[in-house]
Amino acid sequence: MKRMKHLLPLLLVCLWAPAATQAQVSPNDSTAGRLNLEQCVAYALENQAQVRQARLDEEIGERQIRAELSGWLPQLSANYALSHNIKRQQSVFGDQVITIGQKYNSNINFQANQTLYSNDLLLASRASRFTRLSLDQNTKATRINTVVEVSKAFYNILLSQEQLRILEENINRQEKQYKDAYAQYEQGLVDKTDYQRASITLASTRSDRKRTQETIKARTAFLAELMGLPVNTTLTLAYDYAQMQQNILLDTTQNVTYASRVEFQALQTQQQLQGLSTRYYRWGWLPTASAFANYNPTFFSANLSDIYSQSYPTSAVGLQVGIPIFQGGRRIQNLRISQLQEQSLDVELENLQRRINTEYQTALADYKGDFSDWQTLQNNVQLAQEVYNVIKLQYDEGIKTYLDLIVAETDLRTAQLNYYNALYNVLSSKLDVQRALGNIDVN
Repeated sequence: MKRMKHLLPLLLVCLWAPAATQAQVSPNDSTAGRLNLEQCVAYALENQAQVRQARLDEEIGERQIRAELSGWLPQLSANYALSHNIKRQQSVFGDQVITIGQKYNSNINFQANQTLYSNDLLLASRASRFTRLSLDQNTKATRINTVVEVSKAFYNILLSQEQLRILEENINRQEKQYKDAYAQYEQGLVDKTDYQRASITLASTRSDRKRTQETIKARTAFLAELMGLPVNTTLTLAYDYAQMQQNILLDTTQNVTYASRVEFQALQTQQQLQGLSTRYYRWGWLPTASAFANYNPTFFSANLSDIYSQSYPTSAVGLQVGIPIFQGGRRIQNLRISQLQEQSLDVELENLQRRINTEYQTALADYKGDFSDWQTLQNNVQLAQEVYNVIKLQYDEGIKTYLDLIVAETDLRTAQLNYYNALYNVLSSKLDVQRALGNIDVN
């Protein structure tokens, strides 16, 4: 009984409001290879492939925004040309045929353009804020999923480790029981079925231990992958028992606030962007205006070596205005498409609210059920331990058969394993509730 009281805190990891701490951990740190939950999450938020990819997407998006907005700045260009007129143009003046131009000619054109108004650039300017916000929300969603996935993988390893510890204790007991049963058989006190049963049970439990050991390796590798640890990095988990015990409970009276969900925020951002597109098509008939200036020195010569000896420059400044008069109804159709897409986003937003509510209610129901199971199974473990202790004493005194002892021990192991399974389910379902509420902080 005392042993179980010490064991129960072991996996009360819980739900430490899975906000990642700001501690930075790298495989070269002195703490690397022995990490608690907060450190695992913090490392994953910096190194997981999906998080890194999301940050790269943000950088790419920022560069794309700058590229689009560069159209507001002056556009400078230069063009150079050199030509050899093998057959020059000829014209007839009266009865004379005159060859026009020189054998060689060249020109350099310097052009400067400044956009004064453009509907395209105006859309890019207005959309830039929402585009940045959308990219940030995508990164935030990735970070939230990372916190949940890493936390669940962490708890899953703890579950397997507790299963392994229980099996190790059972093997120790069964090895002693096997030796005792065999000794009693040799002394003629019992028949051989007792130690044969002990041998079967021991072999089965050892097989379970081997399977659990391999499971721990696989789950540890999965956690390392989620964290973005380098391949072949040794990972050993550390547990903060006090914090585990303090964070098992969850306030089940909270209401869903849709605006707290990053998915809801992202959809609202899409609505803003779509609204800008609608305004873009609505005002698509406005002209595009720009100012320009150019300088064009031209060179002519009959000999290539003398072509740049004298220039004949021209220059101009002016204003260009482009007016889309008729486009075959394309602007009207694009405007209608954009308006319909706005309506589609409205419908999607309504459906998202229903989906979030369902997700929350499901997660909350799972948490309440899992928490109730955990409390019940906690009592079952204590009862199974008491029953085993009594049966063991009675068996030692010859009152109970060895079969009764095996059944009691099996019941104890089942109760212990079910308890830790229930605890893992509580931890996982609490994470799901927090995610449904939008309460997972990753800033």
